[in-house]
Amino acid sequence: MSRHKSTMSEALKEEIAKELGVYNTVSSEGWGAVTSRDCGNMVKKAIEIAERSVNQ
Repeated sequence: MSRHKSTMSEALKEEIAKELGVYNTVSSEGWGAVTSRDCGNMVKKAIEIAERSVNQ
C-alpha cells in the first residue's frame, strides 16, 4: 500500500497515460515502471487540464 494518498483519480491518471503513450507500460508493469520524465509530463498535463477547467 502506498504511503501517500493520490491527488489524481486513477481514471485521470490512466487517461493522461493513454494520451502520452505510456499506458502500455502501466498496464503491463505498473506505475512503478513509468519513468520520472513521463511522470513529470503527466503532472504537466494534469496542471494544464486543471487550468483549463478553472478558466472556463
